[in-house]
Amino acid sequence: MTDEAPAVPPRNALATASRIVVKVGSSSLTSIKGGISEKSLTTLVNALSDKHNAGTEIILVSSGAIAAGLAPLGLAKRPKDLATQQAAASVGQGLLMARYTQAFAAHGVTVSQVLLTADDLMRRTQHTNAFRALDRLLNLGVVPVVNENDTVATHEIRFGDNDRLAALVAHLVRADALVLLSDVDALYDGPPSHGAKRIPLVTGPQDLEGVSIGRTGKAGVGTGGMMTKVEAATIAAGSGIHALVTSTANAAAALAGEDVGTWFEVNGNRKPVRLLWLAHLASVRGRLVLDDGAVKAVRDRHTSLLPAGVSGVDGEFEAGDPVEMVSTDGTVVARGLVNYSAEELPRMLGRSTKELGRSLGRGYEREVVHVDDLVLVQSRRSTKLGE
Repeated sequence: MTDEAPAVPPRNALATASRIVVKVGSSSLTSIKGGISEKSLTTLVNALSDKHNAGTEIILVSSGAIAAGLAPLGLAKRPKDLATQQAAASVGQGLLMARYTQAFAAHGVTVSQVLLTADDLMRRTQHTNAFRALDRLLNLGVVPVVNENDTVATHEIRFGDNDRLAALVAHLVRADALVLLSDVDALYDGPPSHGAKRIPLVTGPQDLEGVSIGRTGKAGVGTGGMMTKVEAATIAAGSGIHALVTSTANAAAALAGEDVGTWFEVNGNRKPVRLLWLAHLASVRGRLVLDDGAVKAVRDRHTSLLPAGVSGVDGEFEAGDPVEMVSTDGTVVARGLVNYSAEELPRMLGRSTKELGRSLGRGYEREVVHVDDLVLVQSRRSTKLGE
């Protein structure tokens, strides 16, 4: 026998968390005809208010703006074109916030609206301002309601879905846990209608091998599905934040630490939110081909990428744009923010920084990609740019 204390159930991290990010999907808040489901919204707000009033800081990342704007605009389904999506979001966001304000006020809780674009998390100054604003709201006892700024966001600067946005916000505000809510109560090892079993715990990617994961919600008004929730939970867990995927109906039980949904166990350390964006969300503008020595330096020794190690350039990009770094056989090694444009790089290839400084000027003694702006990615074959 040993004197070791019994293991603490991992879900206790939710019951004792000081700061939690909760994300709710469109399918949980709205109907297939559009409009806000009063019952669903009230159930969610009741659970969040109880947790908040017990002393836990809550940030709510809420989808539903576009879906809430469908009925008022006479639209039968979610529009496909960006301009109409933006119009629906503009109408629906006000309706959604009005209902949240009213529902939380019944519990004596003040809410605020925070609209973000990917730009707000990828650029250092805006990233810092976003953190300060959210942190101050939490210190003042407010529940921030965060959404992507769908009214102005373009395809090039979108998060893609609010699940990924929630994972990045959790890192931004240094949350203890991330809870992703939808109309499905957990991740299953197959279609639940076919007798599949709930997966209660995911300790790493190996636990998801062979699991078929759906992409759309039942109401048909969202953009993600279970796939994006698993991706978001994986991002969080791999970066030091506890994550849970479950249904909106289970919100209260989940926040109490009960055995509901699928728990994603932490399997990595916290990373800068900018590098998470770069690894998972950035739209790659170009590709740099690395020789074998540069691959080893970047991947194994975690160093900056120098011009001498670059043998090829592909794509059209400017200094500061995201690029992929690939080996000569096309395997992606890393992503990073490049310090030179696609026009500048070709004359620099294979040359040392000292040589470049002498021939082109001291401004060319910089790294092609600095190690602080570089993130390693899981090995995979590179795809065509824009895919």
